[in-house]
Formats: sequence, structure tokens, C-alpha cells
Amino acid sequence: MEKNAKIYVAGHRGMVGSAIVRKLQSEGYNNLVLRTSSELDLRNQSQTEIFFTTEKPEYVFLAAAKVGGIMANNTYRADFLYENLMIQSNVIHQSYVHKVKKLLFLGSSCIYPKLAPQPLKEEYLLSGYLEETNEPYAIAKIAGIKLCENYRRQYGCHFISAMPTNLYGPNDNYDLEKSHVIPALIRKFHEAKMNNLPNVEVWGSGKPLREFMHVNDLADAIYFLMKNYKEEQFVNVGTGEEVSIKSLAEIICEVIHYEGTIVWNSERPDGTPRKLMSVEILRRLGWKHKIQLKEGIQEVYAQKYLR
Repeated sequence: MEKNAKIYVAGHRGMVGSAIVRKLQSEGYNNLVLRTSSELDLRNQSQTEIFFTTEKPEYVFLAAAKVGGIMANNTYRADFLYENLMIQSNVIHQSYVHKVKKLLFLGSSCIYPKLAPQPLKEEYLLSGYLEETNEPYAIAKIAGIKLCENYRRQYGCHFISAMPTNLYGPNDNYDLEKSHVIPALIRKFHEAKMNNLPNVEVWGSGKPLREFMHVNDLADAIYFLMKNYKEEQFVNVGTGEEVSIKSLAEIICEVIHYEGTIVWNSERPDGTPRKLMSVEILRRLGWKHKIQLKEGIQEVYAQKYLR
């Protein structure tokens, strides 16, 4: 990408999109095209077409999406499927129509079958049934991957896809009904500390294993792929490291200095027992994450609560 290239970051106010903007700006890219969802509704075909006709971006980072945690995914199932299908279909199609030089589509690790072998390799896509609670979101993201693949095959478009693992970082969502596990636990333990509560309830048994990546590492990987990757095969983006939910809760307790007790509510679901991404392709390309989990949690806690 040329330093003066016109670059559209779709979803620039979200956790991932804002990290991409910070990364691009730090690398000297200042000709960024940014629109809030109130300025441009990417679910709307006509609005998206007018935007691309007017702005003619040369490169596109497609980070716009309707996202949420397990409760939101399972509650707003139709919304998650419809809105994500519309957003990505409109952006990818208009990128083809207006001859965008390169597009990077961001998916999610939930695209993989619930019982796929671990670690999750790119080749396991569509090899089994999806996790029921987030099936609509996963189907939308799979459709996005296939759109990129097939616009490439039919029209020769330079569209690539990256599948990030579980993310955390600046601009995360701390709403307990809609958030993912790290911001939810940070908020719970922080509020318990502030209110001198003797214990904090955490869902499940604490046994499931999960992989977490700081969003700044993701932005660095995406920038790396946009500059260096040319293949059709989508690429997993993760750390290749996992931690139990129990250990994660203990790390967050330590960072926050909460001295109460963790109460595990085993009547609540654990979800998938293990979910680790294979990052062999990304490692072979020469990229590896830099931010370790405890260091990253310390950073986001300080940014959110200690300013």
C-alpha cells in the first residue's frame, strides 16, 4: 500500500477497526476514509453504493460487524445473521464494482465446527456442525469468506480473509449482557473491589480452555497480511497459546488486586471445552504476537479504570 493511498476502514469505531486505524496512522497512512454507522449504514445497498462511487477507496479493511458475547449471539439470532450478511455483501460487492486494489475481510474463530480437532486448522472449515449458540453469526462469517474466495475466482479480485481468535483491548464492550469474557470479568472484579464484596460469581466450571489476543497484535497482523499475503486461503490470527477460564479469572484478580473469593456457578454453561487456533500459516509467513496476556490485561484495566 502506498503511503498516500485512500484506505477505507469499515467499522473504525469498534475495537478492531479503531486498532487498525491506530496501526495505519502509526505507519504513516493518513489518507483514511472513515464513516460512522449513522453517517453510512452498510446494511443499506444504496448507501454503500453511493459511498464507493463518491470516495473510490483503493484499499478496504472490512472490520464492520454486529458483534457480541454468547448471550447476545443467542438472543438476537436473526439480527446477527441478517445484519452481518448485508454489511459484508454490500462492501465486498462494491469493492469489486469499483475495482478496489485489495480488501481484507475479518471473520471469527466461531466459524469452526464445535467438535473440530484442536488446534483449529483452516482446513477444518465446514467439516462439522457449528456451536448452536452462535451459529447465525458463524454462518454470516463463513459467507463472507466464501464471498471473498469466489469474487477472486470469478473476477480475479484481490480479496483476502483473516480469522482472529478471541480478542480484548481498548474500546472493548463492558456491558455485562453483551460483552466477552475478559471485559466482563474485569468489570465484575473491579466493581467487587470498589464495593468490598466478599465474592464474585463466574459462570461455568472454569475448566474450558481459551485463547486470547490483544487487539493491537491483531491490527499488526492484519497490516502484515495486507502488505504481504496474496493467497486465496483465509488465515487464522492468534497467539497459539491457551489458558483455562479459571486461570484467566485468577490473572484478572491479581491485576485488579481483588482479594475476595471466586464462586463458580456450574449450573451455567461452559460452552466448547477447548478452542485453540492453529497459527502455522501465519508463523510460516513470519509473523508472531508480541503482547503477553497478563501484560495486555494490565494495560486495558489501567486504560479503562485507572485514568
